Amino acid sequence: MKYIFVTGGVVSSLGKGLAAASLGTLLEHRGLKVILQKFDPYLNVDPGTMNPYEHGEVYVLDDGAETDLDLGHYERFTGTNLSKLNNLTSGQVYTNVLARERSGGYLGSTVQVIPHVTNEIKERIRKVAREMTADIIITEIGGTVGDIEGLPFLEAIRQFGQEVGQDNCLFIHTTLVIYMRAAGELKTKPTQQSIAKLREIGISPGVVLCRTEMPIDQDLKDKISLFCNVAPEAVIEARDTKHSIYEVPLKLHEEKLDDLVCRLLKIDTRPPELTRWKQFVQRIINPSHHVRIAVVGKYIELNDAYKSIYESLVHAGAAHDTKVEVVKIDAENIEKAGADLYLTGVQGILVPGGFGDRGTEGKIAACRFARENKIPYFGICLGMQIAVIEYARNVCGWKEANSTEFDKVTPYPVVSLLEEQQKVTQKGGSMRLGAWVTDILPGTKAYDLYHSATITERHRHRYEFNSDFKDRMEAHDFLISGTSPDGALAEIIELKSHPFFVACQFHPELLSRPNHPHPIFYGFVGAALRTQGAH
Repeated sequence: MKYIFVTGGVVSSLGKGLAAASLGTLLEHRGLKVILQKFDPYLNVDPGTMNPYEHGEVYVLDDGAETDLDLGHYERFTGTNLSKLNNLTSGQVYTNVLARERSGGYLGSTVQVIPHVTNEIKERIRKVAREMTADIIITEIGGTVGDIEGLPFLEAIRQFGQEVGQDNCLFIHTTLVIYMRAAGELKTKPTQQSIAKLREIGISPGVVLCRTEMPIDQDLKDKISLFCNVAPEAVIEARDTKHSIYEVPLKLHEEKLDDLVCRLLKIDTRPPELTRWKQFVQRIINPSHHVRIAVVGKYIELNDAYKSIYESLVHAGAAHDTKVEVVKIDAENIEKAGADLYLTGVQGILVPGGFGDRGTEGKIAACRFARENKIPYFGICLGMQIAVIEYARNVCGWKEANSTEFDKVTPYPVVSLLEEQQKVTQKGGSMRLGAWVTDILPGTKAYDLYHSATITERHRHRYEFNSDFKDRMEAHDFLISGTSPDGALAEIIELKSHPFFVACQFHPELLSRPNHPHPIFYGFVGAALRTQGAH
């Protein structure tokens, strides 16, 4: 087993997760089995209770783990399905350590950061190695070198590197090479300082990934090599990509990163087979068609809040040889100015998941605009509940129809809490989470999309369609085309006479992959193309 640790310095948001995922892609295409994991130093047990503006989207795994969005990159860039083992936070570490101390697990010892906290961190690495078969484990350390909360993690991986030996462990440091426009040159001092800080902790990186907006010439690489005590060929340019994040593995391969890693870890492999990946990237860069799809949400200002949805649209677009132009619309703006102003001219409307009532009426207006104007509509989680509410109000005539999340005394609670959710007081990890089976009704749009009567999708929600209203709503154009196996829970709804009006209670964006777009996203983008007559 070989181990790679990816750290970052100078600033956050350097793309450590993308770098780790891209390296995983290259190694996997060399025929190696790769597992990735993320260590997050924050004290939350998981990101499940965080505001999306704070942390971006919550990425949910098959086993129901609510994890960091970087695990989405890991799954999209490699062929692995991850689990709760693959995301560790300080909150989890300290929870486990304190629980063990309370139960007498330390036999009366004084519990300290070293060795007890660091041992807990190292044990997670070993547990992944034991329980998930792999040739290489790539571990990304969240945060920035110098952050006080990250020190136990850095000390733990320093110790781990000593324990497994330098032939089995490699440290990769991602740093920023700043371009000073006033001086017209790149500056390496922040990189030098960042690596000096890392070396103070006892970690000497074997590879330096230099994030930069400008090309780095050999002289600059030699300077970083000299001052940072790394080989010249181990100074890797990681320049901003022009078109897509999926170019990153190809750019790092051009820099010979995967060759270098295999040499340093003494791994004998074939060159990577990247033909299909290159074809996928080319369809993104040079598409034949173009559609505009509106995403109507409440966290629009932060790109990471709907990261998996945007990537799923890229996957589906590439499969249709189409550029999907995402028109990001704040639902509150529709409430103020109306749907016509913002949605006229788009070929598809997507309403994503979310919590709370802010912007709800704007989403309902967007859904009505799609239904009445025969524009393809795709609702995800809350987006399905919005579709139910809109239909109940404007077709069934129940003007006060709502979800009990937004109106606890509505006379038409078409969306409500399940009985087992009504007594929940703790927020974290208490929703319907993870992979659940859905049965699909033959002869429906959903069946045409999946070509299967049974599917498994990932969930993250509390509120459900209220089955008390099923018969009355299905008396019109409304159809529940997917349910839980016992028929109790509505999973997919559609409108029979609409060109494409599909909404689901689960999160299909979590299963979309490059060269394997999710069936509903694929169908949605195809419907948008037909709307504008491109197909």
